[in-house]
Amino acid sequence: MNAVWQVQEAKSHFSELVECAQREGPQLITRHGRPVARVVALGDTEAAGTEAESDDGFIEFLLNAPKLEGGLPAMPRSPEAGRPPLFGEQ
Repeated sequence: MNAVWQVQEAKSHFSELVECAQREGPQLITRHGRPVARVVALGDTEAAGTEAESDDGFIEFLLNAPKLEGGLPAMPRSPEAGRPPLFGEQ
């Protein structure tokens, strides 16, 4: 069963929180009754630095995103700022 911990309780019992995550599964941390974090134990493959079992494909999505012709557009800055544009020429 996954437990719910208040932030203060999680801080003062962090070692126990980590052990519970390893033994029981993800542990939810709340602040003022609202979820703010989840502690999840690393599996053997994740700890070894290999691809995580929960790969959601986000990295593959970014690598396959369409490329912009000519790069990023110029990001204008006001002339009084005295700094060049962030990308390209103005």
